[in-house]
Amino acid sequence: MGKEEYLIPRKFNILYADPPWKYERNKVQGAAENHYSTMSIEQLCALDVEKITDENCTLFLWSTFPFLPEALRLIKAWGFTYKTTAFVWLKQNRKNKDWFFGLGFWTRGNAEICLLATKGKPQRKSAKVSQLIISPIDKHSKKPDIVREKIVELMGDLPRIELFARQTTPGWEVFGNEVKSSVTLSEKEENYAVCNNSKGFIPHKE
Repeated sequence: MGKEEYLIPRKFNILYADPPWKYERNKVQGAAENHYSTMSIEQLCALDVEKITDENCTLFLWSTFPFLPEALRLIKAWGFTYKTTAFVWLKQNRKNKDWFFGLGFWTRGNAEICLLATKGKPQRKSAKVSQLIISPIDKHSKKPDIVREKIVELMGDLPRIELFARQTTPGWEVFGNEVKSSVTLSEKEENYAVCNNSKGFIPHKE
């Protein structure tokens, strides 16, 4: 990526990201690549996300359980501190209310998690937002739309952007190769060192 100017010269108080994780296992990676381009943890860490974040900012980051170590490395590389799990998505089938189960790695997978990390001292606006989301699966890897509403309820109507977005949403700026991006993100070499030196809080075992 070249060193380009941002289309919108502003800072955001809310970042919402669903990274296109690059899996090492061929079957899982092949399935993902059939639907969208993926990125390695090094490529994700290198994005200069810090340049578009306000001094007080909250990051909402989707991860699968096997990718928790990488998600924690990414949080640190982007200049945030991990706090908690914001949301747990329990997946239902599209056509009925039965639970959806993927192949998983050790046990059959159902849930996905959205981590919450902060920079500075952002303030919560509502104490009534539930962590649990029960919703049917949609097209490959698409997350429930209600998550955006929950984020705004939790943090307030602040400047916000969705990274790796697949659609545009009123009130949100977007970045991604499936939408007309509001910003461009260049690479920040220093992020490579942070990413490579940070192993997260959970040992990665295949």
